[in-house]
Amino acid sequence: MVETAAVKTYGSIEEVINELAARFGERLSVAHSVRERFGKDESFHPSSPPDAVVTVLSADEVQDVVSTCARYKVPVIPYGTGTALEGQVCALYGGICINLQEMNQVLEVHAEDLDVVVQPGVTRKQLNTHLRDSGLFFPIDPGANASIGGMAACRASGTNAVRYGTMRENVLALTVVLADGRIIKTSRRAKKSAAGYDLTRLFVGSEGTLGVITEITLRLYGIPEAITSAVCTFADVASAVNTVIATIQYGIPIARMELLDESMIDGVNRYSKTEFEIAPTLFLEFHGSEQYATEQAETVQGIAEEFGGGNFKWTGNTEERNRLWQARHDAAYAAKAMRPNGTIWSTDVCVPISRLADCITETQEDIKANNLLAPIAGHVGDGNFHLAFVVDHEDKEEVKRAEAVHERMVMRALAMGGTCTGEHGIGYGKIDFLVAEHGEAVSVMRTLKQALDPDNIMNPGKVLRV
Repeated sequence: MVETAAVKTYGSIEEVINELAARFGERLSVAHSVRERFGKDESFHPSSPPDAVVTVLSADEVQDVVSTCARYKVPVIPYGTGTALEGQVCALYGGICINLQEMNQVLEVHAEDLDVVVQPGVTRKQLNTHLRDSGLFFPIDPGANASIGGMAACRASGTNAVRYGTMRENVLALTVVLADGRIIKTSRRAKKSAAGYDLTRLFVGSEGTLGVITEITLRLYGIPEAITSAVCTFADVASAVNTVIATIQYGIPIARMELLDESMIDGVNRYSKTEFEIAPTLFLEFHGSEQYATEQAETVQGIAEEFGGGNFKWTGNTEERNRLWQARHDAAYAAKAMRPNGTIWSTDVCVPISRLADCITETQEDIKANNLLAPIAGHVGDGNFHLAFVVDHEDKEEVKRAEAVHERMVMRALAMGGTCTGEHGIGYGKIDFLVAEHGEAVSVMRTLKQALDPDNIMNPGKVLRV
């Protein structure tokens, strides 16, 4: 729960609003509808509106807002596109929301060095559209058209992570406005460095609690000559996961390995008008030359058959591939459509891949025993899976059952050597699980937070209790 006593430590919001209004004019809004919108992400968490929303156009303006809030000890909440899933943008203690959406310029493309410099409001789809003619692309794909700044702040990953890694591996440098208004650059464009503390990794995943990201340097990759996608069904989750494990151990550099359980496949068929067999299903994608992508698909087909996989279908047709992956990206909406009067609650865990089948199977049994609707989809190539509870939030008893299943799922993942979240982040929804996962290490995180943000103005109430 949020510690409401913390509100007493903050200063006068009226003075801050007056100062900022004089400089930002119409780009500062205190309208109720605007504040409501910027106090809510795509999670089930209710809106917690800020006291005002300021739209900024440059790092200097971010510095101006943060410095003003620092003088009055008023909270600062960065906002990208609002696609977060653990309440990261909720203004739990009020304050000023910094809207970064208009900082949306691709600043520099260094094609020969395979990197790009962008402002935080650039979205992943916008970036790849900009890069298209260069023969390069940015692979991190969390599904939503999230902002790059938000993806860095929440350490996003997604369907391509099994081959290309997460934001942690693909952010080379950041420019950040700290809580006291200082602007720092965490690194240079070099692909590696042994110079000093790795501040880039400190801020990647900090969820706005240590500073506001105003510029990001990213790794880029060449667009593959050929892309082949495939679908394969299995009798059970264990057989699908064993196919994944064998594929990875075989050394096949597969780009995407997604698992949808039978409940999710049923929802996807209804929502996306597809005709997949209702069974645990792998969605796969292979990148490379035409010959290599084909060879990879054929090799994985052989592996799948060893574990009882059937209906293996693969295609290099762009339209068919796009339809397949759009259906996967729309899985959350498909789950919601299975119960129109329900509210979707999406959560995730990640475990060592050798324990993935056990974790998913035990979770499915728990869902069934508690009479809940909670389809599963997962980035099984790296042991990450998502649960999409669809609950009636007016039914307190049902919500209580869902909360209990969720807690058991997280604790089960931790007991298996996993983590409470593979990619959604902590926000304020998983603060207690962070303590369960890291124990005394949380006190070290708290020390870092207090050193960089002694007045706790940077997105307070998220990640850590201070």
